[in-house]
Amino acid sequence: MVRPTKGGPAGRRGLTVRVKTAKGRKLASTRWLQRQLNDPYVEEAKRQGYRSRAAFKLIEIDDKHRLLKPGGVVIDLGAAPGGWSQVAAARVKAAEGKDKGKGKVIAADLIDIEPVPGVSFMQVDVTDAEAGEMIRDALGGARADLVLSDMAASSTGHRQTDHLRVVALAEAALDIAEDVLKPGGAYLAKVLQGGASADLLTRLRQGFGKVAHIKPKASRQDSSEVYVLATGFRGALA
Repeated sequence: MVRPTKGGPAGRRGLTVRVKTAKGRKLASTRWLQRQLNDPYVEEAKRQGYRSRAAFKLIEIDDKHRLLKPGGVVIDLGAAPGGWSQVAAARVKAAEGKDKGKGKVIAADLIDIEPVPGVSFMQVDVTDAEAGEMIRDALGGARADLVLSDMAASSTGHRQTDHLRVVALAEAALDIAEDVLKPGGAYLAKVLQGGASADLLTRLRQGFGKVAHIKPKASRQDSSEVYVLATGFRGALA
């Protein structure tokens, strides 16, 4: 059954698709499929060539906070499938060949991704102690303007456990940020509803001039994700 409804990032009119539970398909899978089919951001991501709907979250955040500037250096942690890297590369004007050097994006993830124009990819576990040094080496002596982390651990279904696991990833991203950011740089990481932990917030407030939680409209309404944004990096703590 389908019925017309308003939808889409620009308020475009689309169709609501109802998916019947097929034999052998779990109810949760049916709900996920129906949500995907009726998500205007999924449709718009395909239309604009983005690898994931998550690209619109970064676009929305950057439109408001102006984190991605031409010539900037960006580290994208947990980059797969590459939607955030696509946005970052376009906005800092990262390029290859004769235009190389206008901006730089280094993407890192446990799993390999298809190449993104203007993006250098490294396959690494960002929770490893050596990850910061590897990324610093890839920077070639430069410092980053922005560290991004859209990392999320697989859901266990237990809210408290899931929150702790996501915060642990945000802390790993902060370890790297403190190692590679230039003074004045910024850090943006996913956490879950309830926000960053007290320990993470303490570190952020000590190391950055301003810290805030934000939830872009592009996040699904039923999602518990929020992002913590820290700007004005003061330098690594002694």
